[in-house]
Parts: sequence; C-alpha cells; structure tokens
Amino acid sequence: MKIMSVNVGRPRENPWKGLEATYIDKQPVAGPVRVTAPGPKGDGSVGLAGDRVGDVRNHGGTDQAVYVYSLEDYAHFNQLTGRDFGAGAFGENLTTSGYDVNAALIGERWAGPGGLVLEVACSRIPCGTFRGWIDERGWLKTFTQEARPGPYLRVAEPGHVEAGADLEVVHRPDHDVTVSILFRAAMGERELIPRILEVPEVSQSEKDWLLGK
Repeated sequence: MKIMSVNVGRPRENPWKGLEATYIDKQPVAGPVRVTAPGPKGDGSVGLAGDRVGDVRNHGGTDQAVYVYSLEDYAHFNQLTGRDFGAGAFGENLTTSGYDVNAALIGERWAGPGGLVLEVACSRIPCGTFRGWIDERGWLKTFTQEARPGPYLRVAEPGHVEAGADLEVVHRPDHDVTVSILFRAAMGERELIPRILEVPEVSQSEKDWLLGK
C-alpha cells in the first residue's frame, strides 16, 4: 500500500465533549515524520512526532499510536453521503491507498521507511467528538453500519513516514479476525466475541473491554 498523506493534528476547542482541546483536525504535512512508540495511555502522546490527543482518558497510548484510513473508504463514504471527505478528514495519521485496511488482521505487521514496523492493534471506535466533527445527520449510525472504521496500530519498531512511501505487509497471523470483525463485535455483534477472545494478538485490555470488565 502507498502512503498518500501524513497528517498531524492541530489543537482546537472540543465543544462536543466539553474538553479544552481536540486534535482530530489532522492536516497533511510535508517531508518525513518520525514515528516512535508513545508513552502510556493518559499522557496524550501518540506515535507521530508533533501529534497529540486531547481526550487522554479514552485515546492514545501503545495500542492507538497510529491511526490509518484509506482513500478507497473515503470514496465509499463520499458516494454514500454526497460529501467530499479527503486526507485527514476522519482524524487519521496516515491516509493510504491500494490496500483494504479494514480487512487487515489483528496482529498483522506493516514495514515502512527507516526500519519502521507497525502492528495492527484494534479498530477505531466512533465517539462524540467524531460525530460532532463530521456534523452529518445520523453519522455514528451510518459509520457503524458500514463497518469501515480503519485500524489503530502499535509501533513495533521506530522509523518514519512520508507521503509517497510504501508500507509492505510483512506478517499475517494465523487467524481470521480482521479490523472490521473486531469493530462489529465492539459495536454490538456480541456473537463474534468468543471468536475474538481466542486470538492472542488481541490485547487483554481490548478483550476485557469487549466483556465489559
């Protein structure tokens, strides 16, 4: 797959959650951007240099280091809504093309520039900030029904990213739980949960969350 855009958030007010700031407003940046493992969840750090999260209680940390969305999925929602969503519109760090990121397996690894290795960790779960940011009637219902959430990735090995660079799938684990399947389980298809609990690449914290612990 090819990285079409690298996007870094700029702070803006978050009236949808009553927080001081949100960094969902991701803007494309030029040149290479360093990617490293973030600090613990709660300190606001993510994987890309210069980026942050505002809702430190629910976002950030190891399993949400890098968020990816594809131009193909944007095209799907553009056709569905009549909007013109483009790079960074959903708050992703990397906008990609040429690969179905929602069919990626949890635990799948992607290699990139400078020794970078990213590992698919979990799916994006839509929140109140996302609903308010997109400002589309019935948006969370639409987003949920389509099951095209985009993955969050861990940083297995540091490196850098830049527009025009390739990400290569270098490992696919021996199971069939995709980003889309994990999302569907999280959004109400509870019959999928036992299948997910058997996958070692799904973090224990994610399993506990699915079980309501």
